[in-house]
Amino acid sequence: MTFEEFQRSLTDDTPPASLNPILEGLWYDGKEDWEAAHTIAQSAEGTPAYDRLHAYLHRKEGDTWNANYWYRRAGAATYTGSLSSEWETLVRQYLERG
Repeated sequence: MTFEEFQRSLTDDTPPASLNPILEGLWYDGKEDWEAAHTIAQSAEGTPAYDRLHAYLHRKEGDTWNANYWYRRAGAATYTGSLSSEWETLVRQYLERG
């Protein structure tokens, strides 16, 4: 799936069946369903990819302290670009991984 196809899928009612859980969380976030995305992030805490998603979601929520905690747990630098740029970076990263 390309990034453009992923973006187009946001007009659908359900995420594409082939998405890995991180991309599914980003899909829900792209649909403005923070709670569904957060539930996915919480489902495998301690796993770097899930912790990285968790960091982004708390940054989006405006909870900088909590976001920084999750960035550290994920072993990732705190993202300093825009939220939309971070979302796109994560989507592209996980689409590349398959």
